Amino acid sequence: MVDEMNPFSNALKQLDIAAEKLNLSPYIHEYLRHIQRILEVSIPVVMDDGHLEVFTGYRAQHNSVRGPGKGGIRYSPDVSIDEVKALAMWMTWKCAVMNLPLSGAKGGVICDPSTLSPRELEHITRRYASEIRNVIGPDKDIPAPDMGTGAREMAWIMDTYSMDAGHPIPGVVTGKPVEVGGSLGRNAATGMGIFYIIRKLLSNLNQACTDCSFAIQGFGNVGLNTAMALYKEGSKIVAVSDVKGGIYNPEGINIDDLKQYSEANGGTVTGFPGGDPISNEDLLEIDVNVLIPAAVENVITHANAPNIKARIIVEGANGPTTPDADVILEENGIIVVPDILANAGGVTVSYFEWLQDVQSYFWPLARINQELEQIMLKAFDDMWDVYQREKCSMRLAAYIIAVERVAKGVELRGIYP
Repeated sequence: MVDEMNPFSNALKQLDIAAEKLNLSPYIHEYLRHIQRILEVSIPVVMDDGHLEVFTGYRAQHNSVRGPGKGGIRYSPDVSIDEVKALAMWMTWKCAVMNLPLSGAKGGVICDPSTLSPRELEHITRRYASEIRNVIGPDKDIPAPDMGTGAREMAWIMDTYSMDAGHPIPGVVTGKPVEVGGSLGRNAATGMGIFYIIRKLLSNLNQACTDCSFAIQGFGNVGLNTAMALYKEGSKIVAVSDVKGGIYNPEGINIDDLKQYSEANGGTVTGFPGGDPISNEDLLEIDVNVLIPAAVENVITHANAPNIKARIIVEGANGPTTPDADVILEENGIIVVPDILANAGGVTVSYFEWLQDVQSYFWPLARINQELEQIMLKAFDDMWDVYQREKCSMRLAAYIIAVERVAKGVELRGIYP
């Protein structure tokens, strides 16, 4: 169990399981186990009090067989080289299972954005963008927001890259403000994609959102927008948490009121009068129909998997379930909709944004939501067919599709030189 909490070890294990099922060529399997490129950079910043602090940043690109790299940039004290490598690999499979002409990449800076001023964050972001400039670009690798970053940081990166080039290049990043080339619908895209997948899955199981209870770990961009979509549908959400703690109400939580409370109280749900306190750990183990881990990786492990009571888990976060936990969940008959499909709404609308930037032609929100739903449901149907045919887990079904598509690209292009 030593490596269970190492995200890159988990990513490799998931690939190995799919490769064995596919009887993948040994040389293609070995090729896909390696990260194509990883850049580590130092980011010196003069802080507001005058002292110099040097931050460390990364940009990893797993594979470029199917197109330019795509993946977010996260700011967190927990960023590590293995985390970034794992996230880049997961992005490869995510883009492939959605059948987008993109490949996997990811970046991060080791810092705590909650302790930094806007000026310090801007300096970190701009210096980081300058340091990774040679490995990103509209035809190379297109970053996006992730944990700890948002539209503001993407605007800074776009501006830094464009200033170096001498002309505007909005397609270098996605997740930007609409006013500088961002796409309508991007902020809510991941949550909306999760909602579409949940609704489709329940329909296939002859259930409805209104018949089920939900618990959501995480109330950031992903958790919030998932909760809002489910609540609007009439679903009963009984538990929600963030990094500081959570709330539980078996009768259901008013998500509109919770959103207002969170915005007025520094972005936390703790202390909300419409529910009782609950820890993040306990939230995972309450008796609900659908559990949505939408915070960070490795929250469901071999230690707590036997205690999971939800019958369905829909992964809003990247890598929330370890391979050891997967085995236990499958033995217990729990359906797990994997991250590479469930939370792919974000990268799908990022793809739309990139297309709009390259073409300088922007779409109305109705078209974006319509095409997002269409792509999400097509990917779900593809996975469902494999899931039914192979009598395997949904994760393995999604990986079979994704790995096979990337492997076919390697086979057709060959190994240079």
